[in-house]
Amino acid sequence: MKKTKEMLDMEPSGPLMADVAKLAGVAISTVSRALANPGRVNEKTRAKIDDAAKQLGYTPNAMARGLRVGKSNVIMIVLPGSLYHGASQIVPQVLQAINVSLLESGYTLMIANLARDEASERHILNLAFGGTARGTIILASKLPEVDGRSLAHAGLPIVSMLLDMSASGVPSVVTNDREAVRAATAELIRLGHRRFFYLAGPEGNYHDIERFGGVLEAFQAAGLPETAVVRSGGKLDYQQSFEIGLRAAEEFVRLGYKPTAVIATSDDMAISFMSRIGEMGFGVPEDISIVSFDGSPVCAFCFPPLSTIEQPVEEMGKAAVAMLLDAIEKTGEPAPARRVIPSRLIIRKSMAMPRVGFHTSL
Repeated sequence: MKKTKEMLDMEPSGPLMADVAKLAGVAISTVSRALANPGRVNEKTRAKIDDAAKQLGYTPNAMARGLRVGKSNVIMIVLPGSLYHGASQIVPQVLQAINVSLLESGYTLMIANLARDEASERHILNLAFGGTARGTIILASKLPEVDGRSLAHAGLPIVSMLLDMSASGVPSVVTNDREAVRAATAELIRLGHRRFFYLAGPEGNYHDIERFGGVLEAFQAAGLPETAVVRSGGKLDYQQSFEIGLRAAEEFVRLGYKPTAVIATSDDMAISFMSRIGEMGFGVPEDISIVSFDGSPVCAFCFPPLSTIEQPVEEMGKAAVAMLLDAIEKTGEPAPARRVIPSRLIIRKSMAMPRVGFHTSL
């Protein structure tokens, strides 16, 4: 069979597409489709091709294919995981901001995934190595990597948003997590709070490290010991924030000497926590003050309205698009490795001075 230009463009140095086709027992054109447009090949055939490619160590030449599709106007966005259960409520806002900016520049947004399991990771990589996209924005998560293939090696410009990967060479647009939480903690200390309850994301996560670091820095500035905060959580991912809040409420009610202020590292955690402790008879802010992180619009409609650190998602989305298009079009000076856009504290009725005498076990 005579190879098309598309097939030749995807050939690597080493094992050839024909070798993969032979081992998988399919036509070369089927291998080409599986790599460039996985959705056009049935799952069983795709699995055979994936197995053959892994066995041979075959990787498509994404750089060569990128030249062929140089006019592509598709920008792929990689999500941190499911949007449907406990995911940060600001992700739809982020997508909207990015989409508007891309449309204004003549580009189209393509959502690559709604999960981050192995099958989804492989699909993202197939899209990237197959030349479908011109560039990639990745939200609040690490680069996909499966079977020795990484998005970093797909020959595409990449910008990380909400997660700082600049130290690894990936240009990043982030907010000032640490400084913002430090300011919120300092405000609670100013109100008179001296015992705190911290609702944590997964231990070791970039956001949790930065945000808890802000709490400790505020303590140090105020002369408070680290023992002034009780940490809750640390085991579940941010996609499970509602569950983190519910578990934290159960833990809070068992504490004998209760904190008077809660710092939640996502709005979802704070909302579920506030709902559950209300059912248990605790009042906000009469018994406990609460502040959270993200700034999702629903916070204004909680009861009481929830204080939150609002991330500048629209500005961040525009900055991420601008940084990516600069890398694609090479229209100016090289983009900075890292851009920080400050968040702002919105104080609502969930924060107040601590009630005198709220120290006993219930």
